Amino acid sequence: MERIQDLVKNRDVYFVDAGNSVLDTAKYMAERNIGAVAVLRGDELVGIFSERDLMKRVVAAGRDLRSTTVEDVMTADPLVVSPQAYINECMRMMKENSFRHLPICEGRRLKGLLSLRDLLLHDLGEKDGEIQTMRAYIAAGS
Repeated sequence: MERIQDLVKNRDVYFVDAGNSVLDTAKYMAERNIGAVAVLRGDELVGIFSERDLMKRVVAAGRDLRSTTVEDVMTADPLVVSPQAYINECMRMMKENSFRHLPICEGRRLKGLLSLRDLLLHDLGEKDGEIQTMRAYIAAGS
């Protein structure tokens, strides 16, 4: 069974400071084409800010993007997993809790951010490998 650390190694870790404005954070996310970002105070994870938070807690609530800090509207104290967590465990957590992003931490220190897309792409890669193996088996038997 594969662990999360194998899936996300050598990737950039995106984060913003808790005091950043929502506008600056949204621009940061758009520039990197990401749907969520970890929120840090110093070097400790304090929350996660997602497109869903932006829509529900800022836009729908009529808040000002420039004066609202990301800390005011983030999802505070999110569930996290360790880099040694198994991929299937993370998939189960995300399904049971209905979220698409999961911070990877050692203690409160951010090591990465796992997305549902990461898990789906990994799963597709595994399925493709299985299909190739089956095709080779069938071709050898012909």
